[in-house]
Amino acid sequence: MKLKSKHLLGLEGLSKDEIEMILDTAESFKEILERPIKKVPTLRAVTVVNLFYEPSTRTRISFELAEKRLSADLVNFSTSTSSVKKGETLKDTVKNIEAMKIDMVIIRHQSAGTPQFLTRCLSSSIINAGDGAHEHPTQGLLDIFTLRRKYRKLEGLRVIIVGDIKHSRVARSNIWGLKSMGASVAVCGPNTLMPCEIEKMGVDVYSNLDNALEGADVVNVLRIQLERQKGGLLPSLREYSIEYGINVERLKRLNPNFTIMHPGPINRGIEITAEVADGPYSVILDQVTNGVAIRMAVLYLLSGGEGKVE
Repeated sequence: MKLKSKHLLGLEGLSKDEIEMILDTAESFKEILERPIKKVPTLRAVTVVNLFYEPSTRTRISFELAEKRLSADLVNFSTSTSSVKKGETLKDTVKNIEAMKIDMVIIRHQSAGTPQFLTRCLSSSIINAGDGAHEHPTQGLLDIFTLRRKYRKLEGLRVIIVGDIKHSRVARSNIWGLKSMGASVAVCGPNTLMPCEIEKMGVDVYSNLDNALEGADVVNVLRIQLERQKGGLLPSLREYSIEYGINVERLKRLNPNFTIMHPGPINRGIEITAEVADGPYSVILDQVTNGVAIRMAVLYLLSGGEGKVE
């Protein structure tokens, strides 16, 4: 079995079978990453361009490591040292890059829909590394992969996503992916940070965090985007922390064997306390580790690979 598309633009519309194939493939790469020699020749002669129009630490380094572990040739694009500074359009930039005979493009962009736009401009495979407030599919996949490794199955798992849902591409990818895998998903946050008609995505919506946490198995805590403070969407960070911050006391409302997640970067003491972020129930660093295996799997499958990787 292969993925139906040669692109990964989002988890919306991706079938359970396709998600499971990515997760199963990532298991193979997870085992490779635990060997003394972590490199395989799987993508030798494949050229990948990392096209990041937004700042990134975890996602960019994770993709670069995944590419190097697969022996791909990689090129990093930086807007600060490119012709974008001279007024070159995105379309001209990518068409000139593709003229140099590349195979795959990893794109992060502040505008939703940019990866979809690139599929109409290029013949290369496009992987969405985050587009505006739309989706961040590999983050959603690594979150799902992390949960499946802990719980073995996702059917019936109750997951609460807390924070700035309105501006979060991570939340959207998690919702689509988790629902496809049979999990129950709820979102919680201030009304000013909740998208209109979010219920249409098939999630429960809470404004009271304590009510949302009752009987939950997983809490995925989103970063409070400090730049939103200037928009008057929150009274104050202190008030947000009191109403929606995840602390040790609130953990008592969760089911036994609960899990705390965060896509990073963390604003400690605002959306989550240091004690919770660093506690035994946190899988935040596991998420980072698993991100490399997931991105290796996506690169491998989109380049035409199938079956177990040795």
